[in-house]
Amino acid sequence: MKTNHISRRQMLQLSAMSSGALLLPFTNFDFMSDQNKNIIKRKIPSSGEVLPAVGMGTWQTFDAGNNQSERESLKQVLKTFVDMGGAVIDSSPMYGSSEEVVGDLAAELKILDKLFMATKVWTSGRDAGIRQMNTSMKEMRSNPIDLMQVHNLVDFQTHIKTLREWKEEGKIRYIGATHYVDNAHDDLERLIKTEKLDFIQINYSLQSRNVEKTLLPLAQDKGVAIIINQPFESGSLFSKVRGKSLSDWAKDYDIVSWGQYFLKFIISHPAVTCVIPATSKIKHMEDNMGALYGRLPDAKLRQKMIEVL
Repeated sequence: MKTNHISRRQMLQLSAMSSGALLLPFTNFDFMSDQNKNIIKRKIPSSGEVLPAVGMGTWQTFDAGNNQSERESLKQVLKTFVDMGGAVIDSSPMYGSSEEVVGDLAAELKILDKLFMATKVWTSGRDAGIRQMNTSMKEMRSNPIDLMQVHNLVDFQTHIKTLREWKEEGKIRYIGATHYVDNAHDDLERLIKTEKLDFIQINYSLQSRNVEKTLLPLAQDKGVAIIINQPFESGSLFSKVRGKSLSDWAKDYDIVSWGQYFLKFIISHPAVTCVIPATSKIKHMEDNMGALYGRLPDAKLRQKMIEVL
């Protein structure tokens, strides 16, 4: 980490110490015309550190391998993400070359110290898990890694032991578990009750709201941070609103697109820490990150938002 300036990670930690607010001023976004805009952040319950509420996934988007043309395009996507206030990047060994591409591009852009790097262990067996996690840390150029998660609960009981050891040793900062389907919610609930996890990652969208029943309230009660995947239902949500216009009230909540509508529905839930939409296009990244600013719907309006489907 550079020593001649305050990094984003340090700034997040200082913000957590100085204020309990979830909306904090962000003044380094050059192409935001309204300097009074606020960036929406949420606390990690186990530490008090705060994170921007909109992050970035890498599944099917950053698997560029050695294709230099694709890498150059993704570099601009990553730069836009950080310029607009993003920090949390989620990846996995399951995602092809995504970890390596993210690490390489972040190093080229000299923004490694501005990122909260999250990845996963996705294999069976203790030794295989250790090898895989060491490779992930090397490829993402993050040591310690900010968040290591057991991907889809694969061999969870084996890997959680290593994760606890590595957290104690300072190799990883936070530990968690992930899944992406509703029928895994019961398993995650049991883990939250029996294991000391910093994070869980799970699916949630305007359409798929099963997680609201018990998992979100339980995680909030137990002090577990929540990362949300599948916010757009792999893009199918957009087909459901094709031809429809945004409600007149949307502009009052700084919502200018359906993507921001879907994302603000998610991050307006008080239990949600961060949502991680994935894209390889600059214009989509700009739109996604627009959800990081402005007002959030209240509980009454959230119920009204569901009616669009």
